[in-house]
Amino acid sequence: MIEDIFIKDFALIDSVNLDFNKGFTVFSGETGAGKSILIGALSFLLGGKASLDQIRTGSSEARVSGTVYIDEKQKEALKWLEERSILVEDNRVLLRRIVRNTGKTAAWIADTPVTRNELSEFTSFFVDIHGQHEHQSLLKISEHRRFLDSFAGLTEIVETFSKNYSDLVKKRNELEELINADADKNKKIDLLSFAVEEITNANLKTGEDISLEIEEKRLSQFEKLYSEIDTISLIINGSENVSSDGVFSALKKLRSLSDNVAGMDSSLQKIATRIENVFYEISDINDEISMYQQNLVFDPARLEEVQKRSHLIYKLKQKYLTKENSVQALLEYAENAQRHLDILTRSAESRAELQAEITSMEKSLYRVASEISQKRKIASEKLSQQVEIILQKLGMKGTKFSVSIQMKEGDNEWQRCGQYGFDNIEFLISANIGSPEKPLAKIASGGELSRVMLALKTVLASSDNVDTLIFDEIDTGIGGEVAVSVGEHLKQLAKNKQILCITHLASIAVFADNQLKIEKFTKDGKTQTSVEYIFDNKRVEEIARMLSGDMDSSFSIEHARALLQNFGGA
Repeated sequence: MIEDIFIKDFALIDSVNLDFNKGFTVFSGETGAGKSILIGALSFLLGGKASLDQIRTGSSEARVSGTVYIDEKQKEALKWLEERSILVEDNRVLLRRIVRNTGKTAAWIADTPVTRNELSEFTSFFVDIHGQHEHQSLLKISEHRRFLDSFAGLTEIVETFSKNYSDLVKKRNELEELINADADKNKKIDLLSFAVEEITNANLKTGEDISLEIEEKRLSQFEKLYSEIDTISLIINGSENVSSDGVFSALKKLRSLSDNVAGMDSSLQKIATRIENVFYEISDINDEISMYQQNLVFDPARLEEVQKRSHLIYKLKQKYLTKENSVQALLEYAENAQRHLDILTRSAESRAELQAEITSMEKSLYRVASEISQKRKIASEKLSQQVEIILQKLGMKGTKFSVSIQMKEGDNEWQRCGQYGFDNIEFLISANIGSPEKPLAKIASGGELSRVMLALKTVLASSDNVDTLIFDEIDTGIGGEVAVSVGEHLKQLAKNKQILCITHLASIAVFADNQLKIEKFTKDGKTQTSVEYIFDNKRVEEIARMLSGDMDSSFSIEHARALLQNFGGA
């Protein structure tokens, strides 16, 4: 659910901050007032396309942010966030997105930067936008299977099937690897065995190559290192061979003198303190340098040992690695080699056991896939009937809606079986009597598509996890009783969903729990759009304007008040 949105310098909007409520909310206003701009801002926030046209004239960037509430039932959304280590606080997540006049865009979920595709993927779990915008899950054929399975009560069964199918694929790949390996099995075993033994006997430790490189550099340059450390010490402490005092001795004098002058002039106290800090810092450095110098010992035997060890690791890297050049990569290579070695050395009896296990899994999955397919076919008839009944009420008389269930192509059962069973599923529709049914994605009218989604969402309301539905063009080409029916369905659907809807029709708006009025005005020579919730008399006046274009007509006012009272929107 979308809880709030903040829009800054987006199209004609200077600055708008809105809280959204549960239930049914309509956006109304005169044609051209900017209602679609608000939906456009929502679409932009949810991962829709960005363009320079979205930036308000005179501004360098457009910004939209909003808070979404993630219900516990939104398991896919919560899993998506968890996989990316994005924290959720009190089930709420902040979304942010900007587009700059340079053409660059940026987006965040909480404090984590994300791509537009990632933002769109995440928000599609709980928001659908219908009209001339994105987030139209009805246009994704892959979602048709999910809709049907949800209606048929097959979601959990199909999820279990998918997991078992994945396990079967892994086992079949393992068996195929065993079969293909027989030809040069012994040669591979020898090579892998030698590699595992050679790398294992080296007793490698992660990061060892780096520490050896550091140690070799220190030992091989011992004389120069000792000489320069000694020079540093002499500079700090002074020497009989150096005519001037060392830094440490000079700082002692400076410290004493600074204390004296600070006693004469308190304004010099800060300088005295700084000199004292430098004195103690140099003192610490002197102690560490002295300790390092005392422990600095040249060990030719150790240098030889380090060089020999480094050379061994270098040879192993050259021999077994092609890309990543690290000890960790060598250890992983040995681990993978051992795994392949185990597979290759598995006995014929073990392979027979694996084949038997695969055969058993295939029979079980074939049976389950057949049951799923049969239940889908039964459910598809019921779904089609219920959707058609609602579409008739929504002004799409004569519309035929059906679910195409076709077995996947292939030469045998297992080529035709996929992760979700045997079936390719697609929604088909004929919006005009006598016209052949076509894929739903080819519907031209956004209004028709919105009403089909409204019908589906009404049928699936109890099982669909998408919490927020946004309708942009649902009232296109309708009126009268059909508009009333659309309003009733939106009201009913809003009992379990958050519904946001642009409408020009009073007969839909009166059913809303909340109404937002969008207006266009001119300020400082610039056109702007404002948005506000309207209540009581203001809402009556707006409904009157939507009825007749005249909010001052006493007849329209009374008609508006009666509609609000009759349909429960007041």
